Amino acid sequence: MIEIGRNNRLTALRMTSVGMFLGDDDENDILLPNKYVPDTLREGDEIEVFVYTDSEDRPIATTLRPAVTRDEFGALQCVATAPFGAFMDWGLEKDLLVPLQEQAEPLVVGRWYVIYCGYDTKSGRLIGSTKINSLIDDEAPEDLKEGDEVVAQIYERTDLGLNAIVNNGFRGLFYANELFKPLRNGDKVRAYVKRIRDDGRVDLSLQPMGYAKVEPNAQAILDKLNASNGFLPLTDKSDPQVIYRALAMSKKTFKQAVGALYRERKITIGDDGIRLS
Repeated sequence: MIEIGRNNRLTALRMTSVGMFLGDDDENDILLPNKYVPDTLREGDEIEVFVYTDSEDRPIATTLRPAVTRDEFGALQCVATAPFGAFMDWGLEKDLLVPLQEQAEPLVVGRWYVIYCGYDTKSGRLIGSTKINSLIDDEAPEDLKEGDEVVAQIYERTDLGLNAIVNNGFRGLFYANELFKPLRNGDKVRAYVKRIRDDGRVDLSLQPMGYAKVEPNAQAILDKLNASNGFLPLTDKSDPQVIYRALAMSKKTFKQAVGALYRERKITIGDDGIRLS
Protein backbone atom coordinates (compact mmCIF):
# COMPACT_ATOMS: atom_id res chain seq x y z
CA MET A 1 0.00 0.00 0.00
CA ILE A 2 1.30 3.43 -0.92
CA GLU A 3 0.71 5.77 2.02
CA ILE A 4 0.23 9.49 1.51
CA GLY A 5 2.17 11.59 3.98
CA ARG A 6 4.78 8.96 4.74
CA ASN A 7 8.06 7.67 3.40
CA ASN A 8 7.46 4.64 1.17
CA ARG A 9 9.99 2.11 -0.10
CA LEU A 10 8.92 1.36 -3.66
CA THR A 11 10.24 -0.41 -6.76
CA ALA A 12 11.08 1.36 -10.01
CA LEU A 13 8.68 -0.07 -12.63
CA ARG A 14 9.07 1.83 -15.90
CA MET A 15 10.69 5.00 -17.20
CA THR A 16 8.50 7.40 -19.20
CA SER A 17 8.87 10.87 -20.70
CA VAL A 18 7.56 12.46 -17.48
CA GLY A 19 9.44 10.34 -14.99
CA MET A 20 9.77 6.94 -13.36
CA PHE A 21 6.68 5.09 -12.23
CA LEU A 22 7.17 3.34 -8.89
CA GLY A 23 5.11 0.49 -7.48
CA ASP A 24 4.37 -1.46 -4.31
CA ASP A 25 3.64 -5.14 -3.67
CA ASP A 26 -0.10 -4.57 -4.25
CA GLU A 27 0.42 -3.40 -7.83
CA ASN A 28 -0.27 0.25 -7.01
CA ASP A 29 1.91 2.75 -8.86
CA ILE A 30 2.86 6.41 -8.56
CA LEU A 31 4.95 8.87 -10.55
CA LEU A 32 8.37 10.10 -9.47
CA PRO A 33 8.86 13.18 -11.73
CA ASN A 34 12.01 13.42 -13.84
CA LYS A 35 13.57 16.12 -11.65
CA TYR A 36 13.69 13.68 -8.72
CA VAL A 37 14.79 10.54 -10.56
CA PRO A 38 18.40 9.72 -9.55
CA ASP A 39 20.75 9.12 -12.47
CA THR A 40 21.57 5.69 -11.06
CA LEU A 41 17.95 4.52 -10.68
CA ARG A 42 17.09 1.55 -12.93
CA GLU A 43 13.93 -0.47 -13.41
CA GLY A 44 13.75 -3.08 -10.66
CA ASP A 45 15.68 -0.95 -8.15
CA GLU A 46 14.13 0.02 -4.81
CA ILE A 47 13.98 3.64 -3.70
CA GLU A 48 12.58 5.45 -0.66
CA VAL A 49 10.33 8.39 -1.50
CA PHE A 50 7.88 10.67 0.27
CA VAL A 51 4.34 10.66 -1.10
CA TYR A 52 1.98 13.63 -1.01
CA THR A 53 -0.47 15.32 -3.39
CA ASP A 54 0.42 17.85 -6.06
CA SER A 55 -1.36 21.12 -6.95
CA GLU A 56 -4.11 19.10 -8.66
CA ASP A 57 -4.49 16.80 -5.63
CA ARG A 58 -2.93 13.83 -7.40
CA PRO A 59 -0.63 11.55 -5.37
CA ILE A 60 2.98 12.21 -6.34
CA ALA A 61 6.37 10.94 -5.14
CA THR A 62 9.46 12.98 -4.31
CA THR A 63 12.95 12.30 -3.01
CA LEU A 64 12.76 15.54 -0.98
CA ARG A 65 12.29 15.11 2.75
CA PRO A 66 9.65 17.31 4.43
CA ALA A 67 10.19 18.89 7.83
CA VAL A 68 7.17 16.99 9.18
CA THR A 69 5.40 13.80 8.14
CA ARG A 70 1.89 12.47 8.69
CA ASP A 71 0.73 12.15 12.32
CA GLU A 72 3.77 14.05 13.58
CA PHE A 73 4.59 17.56 14.80
CA GLY A 74 7.17 19.94 13.36
CA ALA A 75 8.25 23.58 13.44
CA LEU A 76 7.29 25.30 10.17
CA GLN A 77 7.37 28.88 8.91
CA CYS A 78 4.25 30.56 7.57
CA VAL A 79 4.97 31.83 4.04
CA ALA A 80 1.54 33.01 2.86
CA THR A 81 -2.04 33.47 4.00
CA ALA A 82 -5.42 33.37 2.25
CA PRO A 83 -9.04 33.78 3.35
CA PHE A 84 -9.32 30.01 3.76
CA GLY A 85 -6.03 29.30 5.53
CA ALA A 86 -2.27 29.69 5.79
CA PHE A 87 0.56 28.06 3.88
CA MET A 88 3.59 26.59 5.64
CA ASP A 89 7.00 25.86 4.15
CA TRP A 90 7.79 22.22 4.90
CA GLY A 91 10.51 21.73 2.31
CA LEU A 92 8.39 20.54 -0.64
CA GLU A 93 7.26 22.28 -3.83
CA LYS A 94 3.67 22.49 -2.62
CA ASP A 95 3.30 24.20 0.78
CA LEU A 96 1.32 22.59 3.58
CA LEU A 97 -2.08 24.21 4.10
CA VAL A 98 -3.36 24.98 7.60
CA PRO A 99 -7.08 25.63 7.07
CA LEU A 100 -8.63 28.53 8.94
CA GLN A 101 -10.66 26.18 11.13
CA GLU A 102 -7.44 24.36 12.16
CA GLN A 103 -5.71 27.50 13.46
CA ALA A 104 -5.61 28.05 17.21
CA GLU A 105 -4.94 31.71 16.40
CA PRO A 106 -4.48 33.57 13.09
CA LEU A 107 -1.11 32.68 11.58
CA VAL A 108 1.27 35.46 10.58
CA VAL A 109 3.59 35.35 7.58
CA GLY A 110 7.22 35.02 8.58
CA ARG A 111 6.57 33.46 11.99
CA TRP A 112 7.32 29.88 12.98
CA TYR A 113 4.69 27.58 14.47
CA VAL A 114 4.49 24.01 15.71
CA ILE A 115 2.28 22.22 13.19
CA TYR A 116 0.59 18.83 13.29
CA CYS A 117 0.48 17.12 9.90
CA GLY A 118 -2.78 15.22 9.53
CA TYR A 119 -4.57 13.39 6.75
CA ASP A 120 -8.08 14.37 5.65
CA THR A 121 -9.72 11.11 4.53
CA LYS A 122 -12.55 12.94 2.76
CA SER A 123 -10.35 15.01 0.45
CA GLY A 124 -7.31 12.73 0.43
CA ARG A 125 -5.12 15.72 1.32
CA LEU A 126 -2.53 16.36 3.99
CA ILE A 127 -3.43 19.35 6.15
CA GLY A 128 -1.79 21.12 9.05
CA SER A 129 -3.18 22.15 12.42
CA THR A 130 -1.97 24.37 15.26
CA LYS A 131 -4.67 23.15 17.66
CA ILE A 132 -2.07 21.15 19.54
CA ASN A 133 -3.94 20.79 22.83
CA SER A 134 -6.78 18.93 21.13
CA LEU A 135 -4.36 16.57 19.39
CA ILE A 136 -2.33 15.31 22.35
CA ASP A 137 -3.23 13.62 25.63
CA ASP A 138 -3.41 15.53 28.90
CA GLU A 139 -2.29 12.50 30.88
CA ALA A 140 0.88 10.45 30.72
CA PRO A 141 0.80 6.87 29.39
CA GLU A 142 0.57 4.19 32.07
CA ASP A 143 4.10 2.89 31.48
CA LEU A 144 5.76 6.30 31.99
CA LYS A 145 7.85 6.61 35.18
CA GLU A 146 9.44 9.50 37.02
CA GLY A 147 13.03 9.85 35.89
CA ASP A 148 12.34 8.55 32.36
CA GLU A 149 14.14 10.26 29.50
CA VAL A 150 11.81 11.69 26.85
CA VAL A 151 11.84 13.92 23.77
CA ALA A 152 9.98 17.20 24.27
CA GLN A 153 9.04 19.82 21.68
CA ILE A 154 8.07 23.27 22.95
CA TYR A 155 4.82 24.56 21.50
CA GLU A 156 3.20 27.02 23.92
CA ARG A 157 4.12 29.56 26.59
CA THR A 158 1.88 29.74 29.67
CA ASP A 159 1.83 31.64 32.96
CA LEU A 160 3.64 28.70 34.59
CA GLY A 161 6.23 28.03 31.92
CA LEU A 162 6.42 26.16 28.64
CA ASN A 163 4.13 23.41 27.41
CA ALA A 164 5.76 20.68 25.36
CA ILE A 165 4.68 17.74 23.21
CA VAL A 166 6.28 14.72 24.85
CA ASN A 167 7.22 11.69 22.74
CA ASN A 168 4.89 12.95 20.00
CA GLY A 169 1.82 12.10 22.08
CA PHE A 170 1.16 13.85 25.39
CA ARG A 171 1.65 17.16 27.16
CA GLY A 172 4.39 18.06 29.59
CA LEU A 173 5.31 21.28 31.40
CA PHE A 174 8.66 22.99 32.01
CA TYR A 175 8.33 25.46 34.90
CA ALA A 176 9.74 28.89 33.99
CA ASN A 177 11.70 29.24 37.23
CA GLU A 178 13.50 25.94 36.59
CA LEU A 179 14.72 26.71 33.07
CA PHE A 180 18.42 27.57 32.88
CA LYS A 181 18.55 28.14 29.14
CA PRO A 182 16.20 29.91 26.71
CA LEU A 183 13.76 27.74 24.78
CA ARG A 184 11.52 28.81 21.91
CA ASN A 185 8.44 27.36 20.26
CA GLY A 186 9.51 24.52 18.01
CA ASP A 187 12.67 23.66 19.95
CA LYS A 188 13.04 19.91 20.45
CA VAL A 189 15.08 18.84 23.48
CA ARG A 190 15.97 15.80 25.52
CA ALA A 191 14.13 16.02 28.83
CA TYR A 192 13.32 13.99 31.94
CA VAL A 193 10.11 13.26 33.81
CA LYS A 194 10.42 15.17 37.06
CA ARG A 195 6.99 14.32 38.42
CA ILE A 196 3.75 12.66 37.40
CA ARG A 197 0.99 14.55 39.22
CA ASP A 198 -2.12 13.02 40.73
CA ASP A 199 -4.13 14.19 37.73
CA GLY A 200 -1.76 12.34 35.40
CA ARG A 201 -0.09 15.45 34.03
CA VAL A 202 3.68 15.55 33.67
CA ASP A 203 6.28 18.01 34.93
CA LEU A 204 9.54 18.04 32.99
CA SER A 205 13.16 18.88 33.68
CA LEU A 206 16.11 19.50 31.39
CA GLN A 207 18.32 17.61 33.83
CA PRO A 208 18.08 13.95 34.93
CA MET A 209 16.99 13.32 38.48
CA GLY A 210 19.22 12.60 41.49
CA TYR A 211 22.68 11.07 41.19
CA ALA A 212 22.04 10.25 37.55
CA LYS A 213 22.53 13.92 36.75
CA VAL A 214 25.51 14.42 39.06
CA GLU A 215 27.75 11.81 37.48
CA PRO A 216 27.66 12.96 33.82
CA ASN A 217 27.85 16.61 34.84
CA ALA A 218 30.77 15.91 37.15
CA GLN A 219 32.56 14.35 34.19
CA ALA A 220 31.69 17.36 32.05
CA ILE A 221 33.31 19.62 34.63
CA LEU A 222 36.44 17.43 34.70
CA ASP A 223 36.63 17.54 30.90
CA LYS A 224 36.31 21.32 30.95
CA LEU A 225 38.99 21.60 33.63
CA ASN A 226 41.36 19.43 31.60
CA ALA A 227 40.76 21.62 28.57
CA SER A 228 41.30 24.81 30.62
CA ASN A 229 44.71 24.08 32.16
CA GLY A 230 43.10 22.67 35.28
CA PHE A 231 41.23 25.80 36.39
CA LEU A 232 37.76 27.28 36.02
CA PRO A 233 36.85 30.70 37.48
CA LEU A 234 33.49 29.42 38.73
CA THR A 235 32.20 29.22 42.30
CA ASP A 236 28.89 28.82 44.12
CA LYS A 237 28.63 32.63 43.96
CA SER A 238 28.94 32.78 40.16
CA ASP A 239 26.01 34.09 38.14
CA PRO A 240 23.81 31.22 36.83
CA GLN A 241 24.10 32.50 33.25
CA VAL A 242 27.91 32.52 33.50
CA ILE A 243 27.82 28.90 34.66
CA TYR A 244 25.45 27.94 31.88
CA ARG A 245 27.56 29.61 29.18
CA ALA A 246 30.66 27.79 30.43
CA LEU A 247 29.18 24.35 31.16
CA ALA A 248 25.61 24.20 29.78
CA MET A 249 24.19 23.28 33.20
CA SER A 250 22.15 24.99 35.89
CA LYS A 251 23.78 26.50 38.97
CA LYS A 252 22.09 23.90 41.18
CA THR A 253 23.47 21.05 39.08
CA PHE A 254 26.91 22.70 39.01
CA LYS A 255 26.99 22.88 42.82
CA GLN A 256 25.92 19.23 43.15
CA ALA A 257 28.55 18.06 40.67
CA VAL A 258 31.30 20.17 42.26
CA GLY A 259 30.34 18.76 45.67
CA ALA A 260 30.66 15.21 44.35
CA LEU A 261 34.06 15.95 42.78
CA TYR A 262 35.29 17.61 45.97
CA ARG A 263 34.24 14.63 48.11
CA GLU A 264 36.10 12.36 45.72
CA ARG A 265 39.15 14.66 46.07
CA LYS A 266 39.34 15.25 42.35
CA ILE A 267 39.19 19.05 42.69
CA THR A 268 39.97 21.79 45.16
CA ILE A 269 37.70 24.76 45.73
CA GLY A 270 39.06 28.30 46.13
CA ASP A 271 37.63 31.77 46.38
CA ASP A 272 38.51 32.39 42.73
CA GLY A 273 37.30 29.08 41.26
CA ILE A 274 37.89 25.34 41.13
CA ARG A 275 41.11 23.45 40.29
CA LEU A 276 42.09 19.91 39.51
CA SER A 277 43.70 18.23 42.50
